[in-house]
Amino acid sequence: MESLQRNSPGDCKVRAALAIKERNKLYYGDNLYVLDKYIKDDSVDMIYLDPPFNSKADYSVLFKEPTGEASEAQVTAFEDTWHWNQETETAFQRIVDVATVDVVETMTAFRRFIKRNDMMAYLVMMCVRLIELRRALKYTGSIYLHCDPTASHYLKIIMDAIFGVKNFRNEIVWHYRRWTNVQNQFQKMHDVILFYSKTENNYFVAPEVNMSESQQKKFERGYDSNVIPTKNGKIRQLIIYDETKVKQSDIDTSRFDKIVRREKPVVAASDVFIIPIINSQAKERLGYPTQKPMALLECIIEASSNEGDVVFDPFCGCGTTVTAAQKLNRQWIGIDITHLATNLIKLRLADMFELEPKRDYDVIGEPEDLAGAMELASQNRYQFQWWATSLINARPYGDKKRGKDTGIDGILYFSDEKDKVKKAIVSVKSGKVSVRDIRDLGHVMDREKSEIGILITLTSPTRDMISEAALKGLYRSETFFKDYPRLQILTIDDLLNGKKPDVPSLVSPFKKAQWSDTTDNGLF
Repeated sequence: MESLQRNSPGDCKVRAALAIKERNKLYYGDNLYVLDKYIKDDSVDMIYLDPPFNSKADYSVLFKEPTGEASEAQVTAFEDTWHWNQETETAFQRIVDVATVDVVETMTAFRRFIKRNDMMAYLVMMCVRLIELRRALKYTGSIYLHCDPTASHYLKIIMDAIFGVKNFRNEIVWHYRRWTNVQNQFQKMHDVILFYSKTENNYFVAPEVNMSESQQKKFERGYDSNVIPTKNGKIRQLIIYDETKVKQSDIDTSRFDKIVRREKPVVAASDVFIIPIINSQAKERLGYPTQKPMALLECIIEASSNEGDVVFDPFCGCGTTVTAAQKLNRQWIGIDITHLATNLIKLRLADMFELEPKRDYDVIGEPEDLAGAMELASQNRYQFQWWATSLINARPYGDKKRGKDTGIDGILYFSDEKDKVKKAIVSVKSGKVSVRDIRDLGHVMDREKSEIGILITLTSPTRDMISEAALKGLYRSETFFKDYPRLQILTIDDLLNGKKPDVPSLVSPFKKAQWSDTTDNGLF
């Protein structure tokens, strides 16, 4: 089985610790707004994007417990449905105003053919962003657009118009295996990744893969000859692996039109990537609905960037591009429109690299003060809850949009006994609070048999709330010989000023998400 040549995780951690030119950046917000305001022209070396596919499905995160067991808690990550509305009409007019003639004519033709419907809304959303992404690419840069058959045929035409047909490099097929019941069709076993460059002078180094068994035999004999005759009557080429064996075989090298010398039993990778999907038992699985394998991103990043180059993902989701770039010692920029995603990325970077926001990388677009927190709460309370839980590195819990309110907004895991994980229940309140909220959290703690409960509030607690919380008593740690308040109240202002929950040793919610082993995955 052919496999990609890679460095060990230990080597990667050493490289990830090396100094970089600028601080990496994680943005919360609409990527079109972020591109306009923050991303400069000709500033990134490589772009990978895995945007929604317009599948008209709702995608939920299904987390793993730190013990490795699947959790029943699900959170809706995003709704993959687009509609033609005033925002879409504005975006279409922007394309008409700023795009090249080829792009405008392409999108105008699409609107006549497809009409003003959900698919056209999706294509407009993608087109206006792809124009900005081309602007951000350096002269030698490349872009990889991950898509599926839902809209890949339309997207390729748009990419041709924006980047130019001559800058199309590959239609990469990511082939994977999964067994599902289908009727009247073949099983769907691949995604498509459209690979374009900004110019004809893009940086690219094809990954090397192990030879097949038949090629290995030729390597062992020292040479491989291609017997296709050329116009001048010579044989096309001779690949030499071992000069000594070629001389022993008394081969007349003058008979060949081209001589190629290789020292290792490897060949350049093809445009078909055979990489397993992240199944339910995969070590790197986080539970994010559209999570892609690290091996896939590592291959793409290594092919189209050098160490220190800037890798950009405008739809970064759970952050596989970001973590792969960090692992390979690239600079990175990530954008996502949900605090759920940015929360997961921060937890993942802390777990894999011990990186902390503000200290090791910038987080832009999140509230930085109480006024910003109040504005977020007024705009979207679900986003506020996800952001608030991220301030204490808690894992979001419960699908408030689609399920009943369980009284739990997050889980904070801690360890107080050897090989045993315990949990603190987190509740987030964005409005006016009262002693009733303390009592409700106390009931939830009793129901869930949780040792500790944490109430995060936007406004200051009342004196009665503080007294009621104290009545819940103390949790005694026999390991640390210390008492901890069973019910704790933390305001957003407290958290923004560095205060943390008072609990025993914290446990990452992603301890089961490990380094991908890409040394023997049967890639390509």
